[in-house]
Amino acid sequence: MESENQTSVLGFLLLGLSEDPALQPVLFGLFLVIYVITVFGNLLIILAIISDSHLHTPMYFFLSNLSFIDLCFSTTTVPKMLLNLQTQSKSISYAGCLTQACFVLLFAGLENFLLAAMAYDRYVAICHPLRYTIIMNPCLCGLLVLVSLLISIADALLHTLMLLRLSFCTDLEIPHFFCELAQVIKLACSDTLINNILVYLVTSILGGVPLLGIIFSYIQIVSSILRMPSAGGKYKAFSTCGSHLSVVSLFYGTAFGVYISSVVTDSSRKIAVASVMYTVVPPMMNPFIYSLRNRDMMGALKKLLRVYACP
Repeated sequence: MESENQTSVLGFLLLGLSEDPALQPVLFGLFLVIYVITVFGNLLIILAIISDSHLHTPMYFFLSNLSFIDLCFSTTTVPKMLLNLQTQSKSISYAGCLTQACFVLLFAGLENFLLAAMAYDRYVAICHPLRYTIIMNPCLCGLLVLVSLLISIADALLHTLMLLRLSFCTDLEIPHFFCELAQVIKLACSDTLINNILVYLVTSILGGVPLLGIIFSYIQIVSSILRMPSAGGKYKAFSTCGSHLSVVSLFYGTAFGVYISSVVTDSSRKIAVASVMYTVVPPMMNPFIYSLRNRDMMGALKKLLRVYACP
């Protein structure tokens, strides 16, 4: 067993969401539509923000980065699943699996930190409106994104490098549609204590701190809004936070849903189905949430579509 280490592993098998042959075309069509909507929706958001000078503000700077991250997040997992469904193959190479796990960690971490940065942006806009342009200057916005990127890269590389020390034997089936870190660790036939400790420790810190930052920001925001004298001012302040709060609820709600499902059920296949909710659904829904709830965004999208429709 010791001789069959990671250097001899040719690849893994991604069992996907269902092994029923009759469901494979249905799943392929469904996820192809979801992926196309995700790509075009997020690309439209990015292009609309770039093309409209009125949207060159911190809030939309973070939104364009969020759309790019969502686009990359979905591209990390869905195309490989579509390829496997189309070719009736379940295989993924050892290097491909570790690379996919690394990028999933990277983009999930980036989204987590970026949502916290967006919450801070809304906190400054509502609680310190007169100092907003001074505090949320381009330097700080760029620094927040850069720090988020560096921390997420460090986190992803740490877990991936720790996977390299593990030995894998004969059971190489991953009951998932992508190489999730926890599922890959479960397949190891060597000691995984350090890996599991790192997963719980780092996830608690890097997941908990941004979430606490978001909660703190919204406590301050709600407190500030409730002190506003006019109903119109309260409505306007709440409306500027509505889209972000919806995205935060979707991201963390689906993530907690997956965690709860992993606790209450022993079925890996059910956990895989639940994982679709936080890896595939939020990147598709975020463009709709921001465009439908934001007049400026809707106006920019209409301008963009008119330009391309009538060259």
